[in-house]
Amino acid sequence: MSKLRILAISATLALATACAPTMGPPPPPPGMGAPSPTVFRQEDFSWSAVPGRNTIDGRLTYRQGAVRFTCSGAGVVLTPETPWTRRRMTILYSSPEAAALPADEVRARTPSAPNDDYSSFVRRTTCDAADRFSFSNLPDGAWFVITVARPSAGAGESVAIMRRVVTRGGRISPIDL
Repeated sequence: MSKLRILAISATLALATACAPTMGPPPPPPGMGAPSPTVFRQEDFSWSAVPGRNTIDGRLTYRQGAVRFTCSGAGVVLTPETPWTRRRMTILYSSPEAAALPADEVRARTPSAPNDDYSSFVRRTTCDAADRFSFSNLPDGAWFVITVARPSAGAGESVAIMRRVVTRGGRISPIDL
C-alpha cells in the first residue's frame, strides 16, 4: 500500500472519529458529583435564579370542617425543588407533594438549613386581605409553596400548608392551598 493511500485512510479515520457522537454529557468537574438529597449544593438551585415567564397565582381556601382559615398578612414562601429540598419537605411535612399540618409540629421537625446560600434562592411574598398571593418571572421548574394559616375567626391552632407546583411554558399556574 502506498504512503499516500495510508495517509488518506488515516485522515478519513481521524475525521470520522472527530465527528462521532459523544456518549452523554461530559463528567462533572472534580469535586462536583450528582445532586444528592442529603447534601446541600448551591449549584442545584441555579436554575431557579434565571428569570422566566411563568407566574403562580395562589389563594388560600383551606378549611377544617366549618372553620375557615386565613393567611392575610402572613408570609408565603416559594422554594425551588431540588433533591435536597424535596427530602427536606418530606421530613417537615411527611410528603413532598402537599400537606397541612399543625405549625408547631412542623417547626419541631425543622432541620437547620446549611447556610445563607439556601435562603438566597427562596422567594417571598405576603398573603393579601383576600387570602391571595402571587409569584412572577419564574423559570420552568418545580417549586414548593408554603404558608402558615390561622383560623379566620376565634382562637385555634395555626396550620403550616405546603404544596408542590410546576411552572412551565410561560403560563399562569393557579393554585389553591
